[in-house]
Amino acid sequence: MSRIGNQPIELKDDVEFSIDADNVVTIKGEKGSDTLQIHEGINIEKKDDELIVNRSSDAKFDRSLHGLYRSLISNIVTGVSEGYKKELELRGVGYRASLSNGVLELTLGFSHPIYFVAPDGVDIEVETKGRNNPTIIVTGINKELVGQVSAKIRSLRPPEPYKGKGIRYVDEWVRRKAGKSAAKA
Repeated sequence: MSRIGNQPIELKDDVEFSIDADNVVTIKGEKGSDTLQIHEGINIEKKDDELIVNRSSDAKFDRSLHGLYRSLISNIVTGVSEGYKKELELRGVGYRASLSNGVLELTLGFSHPIYFVAPDGVDIEVETKGRNNPTIIVTGINKELVGQVSAKIRSLRPPEPYKGKGIRYVDEWVRRKAGKSAAKA
């Protein structure tokens, strides 16, 4: 029994749902549209303003996909209606970020700047508030793609545990270590 898979997905007024003969689900909302290929063991029914995900059999493989596809469809519905957003913060002396012509330019303490081009479906913004740390905002309708791009930007200079310098998520807490001088004492 899948507890996640049995929960209905609420459709908002501005969200349109359609499924074609090839089991491709298309969901359109105010932010855009997204598609998902559904396995043939999974069935989707629309009742009133809700989507109900069912499985055709109790085979182990179909049971394993039941909750997965319900979560994927729910993420698409949320993405096309509200969108997803991740915020990254640069910490370190001389660490800068700027955006020009859709290319993110990062200065992260290396001998060269790093250029990052966002894939289609993802928007990147840079906020600099006075002397505070620059913030990179990654937005889009695909939860997986927004998370992947955010993780890729973070991997360019992950936060280090001694001084805390690097790129981190805004709500991320980095555990700090004592240096060599504190270890001797």
